Amino acid sequence: MKKYFKFMIALAFLVVLVACGNNGDDTDGGATAPDTEIDVVDLVDVNVFLIAHSPAPYSTLDDGSFNQGAQDGILRFAAANPGTVHSFLQPHTASDEARIDIIQDAIDQGANVIVLPGFHFQHALYEAQDLFPDVKFILLDASPVNPNPSVPDAREVRVEPNVAAIHYAEEQSGFLAGYAAVMEGYRDLGFLGGNPVPAVVRFGHGFIQGAEFAADSLGLDEGEVTIHFEYLGGFGPSPEFQATAGAIFAAGREVIFVAAGGAGNSVMAAAEAAGASVIGVDVDQYWQSDTIITSALKGLEVSVYDMLTGVATGTFDGGRELRFEASNNGVGLAMNTARLQNFTQAQYDSIFSRLASGEVNVSGSLDMSDITTTLVTVNAQ
Repeated sequence: MKKYFKFMIALAFLVVLVACGNNGDDTDGGATAPDTEIDVVDLVDVNVFLIAHSPAPYSTLDDGSFNQGAQDGILRFAAANPGTVHSFLQPHTASDEARIDIIQDAIDQGANVIVLPGFHFQHALYEAQDLFPDVKFILLDASPVNPNPSVPDAREVRVEPNVAAIHYAEEQSGFLAGYAAVMEGYRDLGFLGGNPVPAVVRFGHGFIQGAEFAADSLGLDEGEVTIHFEYLGGFGPSPEFQATAGAIFAAGREVIFVAAGGAGNSVMAAAEAAGASVIGVDVDQYWQSDTIITSALKGLEVSVYDMLTGVATGTFDGGRELRFEASNNGVGLAMNTARLQNFTQAQYDSIFSRLASGEVNVSGSLDMSDITTTLVTVNAQ
């Protein structure tokens, strides 16, 4: 009876996979088509651990952002597969050595799948993928990078078959946030990033491009839209970050797009005091504060869910970098819970479809000099 039950679940999973195809593309844009004939396999039991990159309070499960989005994907998978075992661990220090140690701890506790959210794991996983070849790793927002490259300052990436390196088109998500803000009627905008790591930089640069695109669409004058652009220097909540955001609001900024993990809570507190607005990041953060008008989303839940489904059905998409973007619904803007008065669902659907089709292109460059504007004035700190 147990064999029959597993067979039927496996069959259901594979039917879904054949119908929906692969949700993740190669970073070069290529997609893997599903096989037309698939042998039904027995489900693999999944014991999945989510590991934070740092100890609390710098990285927590209930961060309302990146970790929580990954956890949502695990919980969704566990709900569909009641036998799934899942746990959460944190290293004692924010070091690569401690991250490898906590990976070992998870494996000692029975983990056969480990989810690693964030670029902080890029060096630790470069070693761990070889140390633990029988464990599947789902790395979010990064690829395994050699901490000691053979050529100084080179970026040596190596993705082994037991690793799925997930990337997101943050520039598209940021674009949607900037576009919506200007279309809503905001003219004095702000962007606060945690640190200038690639994902955060792309969020910010996309935000600028979205504001520029909207300003052009509305026929606004040059300089009518301005953006205060700054990196806080960290991802955890702090009184200093709240004071920084408070000063920006006091200077006249109406809304701040914050891509800074837990530091977003400090920006929300400043917005509440100022009677201003905030655009959240990564997951739908509307429940954290009435100041959240919408959130720039990454498909954390769906990507983790898809990868775990691949592990369970023996179709894990490892050994390469995968990209979630508008074309595969891997990024977006929270509209169902949005507190927007003027920017409509129809307007959102229109601009999203243009992104997904490639009609509208957004630069993912990490170099600010590549992000040109003619209408929007950017004041970078």
